[in-house]
Amino acid sequence: MNKKRGSDAERELLHLLSNKGFAVARVAGSGMIEETNCDLFAGNGKKKYAIEVKITSSSKKYLEREQVNGLVDFAEKFGLDPIVAIKFLRRGWWFIEPFKLEKTGKALAISLEDIKKKGQSFEEFVK
Repeated sequence: MNKKRGSDAERELLHLLSNKGFAVARVAGSGMIEETNCDLFAGNGKKKYAIEVKITSSSKKYLEREQVNGLVDFAEKFGLDPIVAIKFLRRGWWFIEPFKLEKTGKALAISLEDIKKKGQSFEEFVK
């Protein structure tokens, strides 16, 4: 994913979550600083998340295992729940817990079909 498209997706999700009553902060240097392993912090008083944001035009998204493990470790240190948010273009935002991602050799992956079964749509996530 190119940086601009990724940054645009992060900002879009920030505004969507904010409009649903979440306090949201974008993490400066995410993806560029090794110790910063999430893109957004979001919470609404009951739920608190460290979110890694992805976007794809494909029906399947591959993620680096090391990056996802970093998200989980980072979230744990903050006492947050780690979440991967994926925008499947023209199919909306979907959210999944990292442990539900499929292991594919050195990577992790999730298809749109599987995330619909194992994850949550935006509307379900913000309830």
